[in-house]
Amino acid sequence: MTPNLTYVIVVGVLVAAGVTLLLERSLTRVLMGVILLGNGVNLLLLTGGRAGGAPIVGTTEPEQMSDPLPQAMILTAIVITLGMTAFLLALAYRSWHLNGHDEVQDDVEDRRIMDLAIRDEGPGTADTEGGTDDGDGEPTGDPRPVANVVEAGRAG
Repeated sequence: MTPNLTYVIVVGVLVAAGVTLLLERSLTRVLMGVILLGNGVNLLLLTGGRAGGAPIVGTTEPEQMSDPLPQAMILTAIVITLGMTAFLLALAYRSWHLNGHDEVQDDVEDRRIMDLAIRDEGPGTADTEGGTDDGDGEPTGDPRPVANVVEAGRAG
């Protein structure tokens, strides 16, 4: 079965809109993105199946039966999307209840650790943890454990 061009366009629009909404900071938009992405993937799975009669032995000839696997996969995807939707709704509600908004904020501590790592590595060094050799015999990176770097960052 060749997919209908309309289905392909609708799948593309749903997936593109879903991914775009997933990249937003608002949990409400992330929730809408998960729903749109789930529906787009379900429609994509639906277009992959063979059209035909009911896949029940005795009611339809085996050559004319539809493929039951995409139907089972869609049912599984619906359940997973429902679970994700419930989880994200709970997160958004909790965020709204605690903060008065549902936007995800930057984590200041993560940004501080990232800045320390960039400052310690310097330009042109490997992106590995301390003690590795880049060929000139000198170890690259910070030989101190990560906990010491974090503590040094908090003190300074």
